[in-house]
Amino acid sequence: MGFAARYVDCRITGDHARTLTQIVYKGARDEFVIPANFSSDFASVPRPLTWLAPRMGAVTLAALLHDYLCAVLRGELPPIPGLTAVDADALFRRVLLEEGVPPVLAWIYWDGVRLGAVTDDWHRVGWWSTAWPVAPITLLTLPLLAPALLSVAVVLGAVRLAEKLRLLGRGSR
Repeated sequence: MGFAARYVDCRITGDHARTLTQIVYKGARDEFVIPANFSSDFASVPRPLTWLAPRMGAVTLAALLHDYLCAVLRGELPPIPGLTAVDADALFRRVLLEEGVPPVLAWIYWDGVRLGAVTDDWHRVGWWSTAWPVAPITLLTLPLLAPALLSVAVVLGAVRLAEKLRLLGRGSR
């Protein structure tokens, strides 16, 4: 069970990657084949959270599989009978755990994708069935993450401002 290969052969451009070979994941009941030339942004983690939840690393294969399943659900790839957004997100969490991501962090990633599901029509289907575990996870992690998020956001804002000022200074020469 798990991924047939332990590495990902892909071409990275900016925040996206394109797989160069197919990636196979075998579960207890299902097998998923991520096609070659599939585009992914890996884990879609907001920049201020990447210190806690990186976009690549132990999460890479799980994130690729999740992006693939989401593309199927959006109708960009052939359908998988019976697949729902709730299933795709639960599989993401399970594969994160299989890949060695610490359980607390796997649940935080899952919480993030379930919260993000509220904003997408196709992903929102079945959202309320997972609201009961999402709410406490969010309420427990928010007080812990808020100070760090605020600090990171302030630093990123200062860096952006400094970069804009530097560019403005270049233009006046």
